Amino acid sequence: MKPPRHYRLWWRLLLLSAICSGILLIVYSSAPKWHAGPGAPARNTTSPRGLFGLKALVFGTRKSQTCQRSLRQAIQRHEHFSHQFNLSVPMLLWGGLLSPTLWDRLSQHRAPYGWQGLSRQAITSTLQLLNSSESAELLAAFKKRPRSCIRCAVVGNGGILNGSRQGRNIDAHDYVFRLNGAVIEGFEKDVGSKISFYGFTVNTMKNSLITYSRLGFTSIPQGQDLRYIFIPSDMRDYLMLRSAILGVPVPEGRDKADRPDIYFGPETSARKFKLLHPAFISYVKERFLKSQLINTQFSNIYMPSTGAIMLMTALHTCDKVSAYGFITHNYWKYSDHYYDRKKQPLKFYANHDLLLEASLWRDLHKAGILWLYQR
Repeated sequence: MKPPRHYRLWWRLLLLSAICSGILLIVYSSAPKWHAGPGAPARNTTSPRGLFGLKALVFGTRKSQTCQRSLRQAIQRHEHFSHQFNLSVPMLLWGGLLSPTLWDRLSQHRAPYGWQGLSRQAITSTLQLLNSSESAELLAAFKKRPRSCIRCAVVGNGGILNGSRQGRNIDAHDYVFRLNGAVIEGFEKDVGSKISFYGFTVNTMKNSLITYSRLGFTSIPQGQDLRYIFIPSDMRDYLMLRSAILGVPVPEGRDKADRPDIYFGPETSARKFKLLHPAFISYVKERFLKSQLINTQFSNIYMPSTGAIMLMTALHTCDKVSAYGFITHNYWKYSDHYYDRKKQPLKFYANHDLLLEASLWRDLHKAGILWLYQR
């Protein structure tokens, strides 16, 4: 005699619940754990809230759990880097994260690691314009391209790319990140032509336009599918971003009366722009690039380079990352930039630690977490 139908249904529901619980337990146990890195603050370091107390609600990463030989798997296997990486750290800043608690915490740290001394009204009005889920996810505009492995190339401007003939390999990636003086025309065979993201601070963008205009960099890349990643190194980044979304001249500061459409084109939708979270920049510095410059008179200006921040952004977004045009152990063999007409020595500035970055890229390459182009 069969048991009544409602008993059979109850047992099926119980079995389904047990299976789901087992799956959740497996996922939880395999997720990267938060560990205190060297020099990390003692408080709140047992969870992702250790970075300014921020919740680990992240929309910026879309790593595949089924990608074979992904950087996530390489991180988990590596004794050292498994303690440094936290793939749940908030990467993008948007209106949905704005709160009095966030303001209080970030206002304790100077830019680019926080909002100390910056206008609350200006920052609030900027973030309120980034009010959709697209502002919270780096790959939001590309959801219609599902792949088992997301392959990204980050293209720096190092002279090692001159004569490299890597253009076709770069363009074969799903997404291509470029930055600062991203000269493409005339160098397609070496650096490719594809671009998905352009990363910068307003300062580095404008300096590049001035310094490299004679080499063909007269405007930053533009395109319908291109997304701009603002690195908030100063108040001017928030003001420029706000004006770009509203389609109005910059109202105040160093860039007063500047027209953002000159740089980014006529489209003013917030979907075109991404803003990195100050906590993410702080995480990159504290966990990976805590330079000795912090202990010198240059401590107030030190930050990871634009290239370093873009490369770490890709490493926290994609399944496989290739780095082109970044500093290598034999940097002295090559010119400062791939588009230099005459060989120029690599310039070392006090606000970056390029040798520390070179060491990090070398170690990540050896660990199989990224692939670094070398010659």
